[in-house]
Amino acid sequence: MKTLNLLLLVLFVVGCKTPEARRPVSQSSGSYIDESVERNKEMIAKEEDYIKKVMGANSDTQYLTSADGFWYYYNEKSTDSLNTRTPQFGDVVVFDYSISSIEGEPIYAEGEKPTREYAIDKEKLFTGLRQGLKLMKEGETVSFLFPSHKAFGYYGDKDKIGSNAPIMAKVTLHTIKEESNNEINN
Repeated sequence: MKTLNLLLLVLFVVGCKTPEARRPVSQSSGSYIDESVERNKEMIAKEEDYIKKVMGANSDTQYLTSADGFWYYYNEKSTDSLNTRTPQFGDVVVFDYSISSIEGEPIYAEGEKPTREYAIDKEKLFTGLRQGLKLMKEGETVSFLFPSHKAFGYYGDKDKIGSNAPIMAKVTLHTIKEESNNEINN
């Protein structure tokens, strides 16, 4: 009986021991992430320098710089003083676009991509085009020069656009329907 009581006492003492935290098998100092950030900064700087070089070679075109980190120029600009509205969140826009390399080599030629209807910031669209559409008015055609991180990034479009490829997109905005007139309202 004494042995049974002693055994129960030992089990009780061992069972009441607080659990110890397990240590990770390997610890990371964060240097991989820091190196990746530096590589990305260098890549973006090289892309932007190259885009600026291409723009410099085309000195007869007046390029504008967006606050969102890309460049653009007007192929057709609206001269109608009553046409001042640009798309806002939730508005539905109808547009056509083509995509080429920064040098102008076609990737998706005009007419290859179908006319698109898009609810501003409510549907998926690559970052640069989503931001570029917000700068346009009905009837305008604009060419945008996007660094890869504003286009299709690391993965490309998994078809014709490769990894980390800067692109040029020529976009024609046909119509803007205000959100209150949309059938897409939530």
